[in-house]
Amino acid sequence: MDNQEYKNLLLRRTKKFSIDVINFADDILQRGLSKRIVLSQLIRSATSIGANIIEAQAASSRKDFINFIHYALKSANETCYWLELLKETTRGDPVVVEHLLREATELSKLLGSSVLALKGRK
Repeated sequence: MDNQEYKNLLLRRTKKFSIDVINFADDILQRGLSKRIVLSQLIRSATSIGANIIEAQAASSRKDFINFIHYALKSANETCYWLELLKETTRGDPVVVEHLLREATELSKLLGSSVLALKGRK
């Protein structure tokens, strides 16, 4: 897979992931402050992954590009945290939560690998 194919795949996956998280949140959102807070944080971090990848494409320097990919990685890690909270507090469909958690973990690993490669540590 060449560089452009990899970028396109990553963008498609992060966008689909953001949409899946938004749909999941809408499905389980009921009254309750804790759910709203966690879901709000989840949506922010999940959608930030793809947004930072888009920003990286418009980066003005290699350092700027690496920073945006690193921010995307941080957002993916944060998303895993919120999904783990939902899983452990049995909020939402456990099958959907587990699917989202697996995808967030995979995105985190991909981005982590990318950061290491970009910094010349892999």
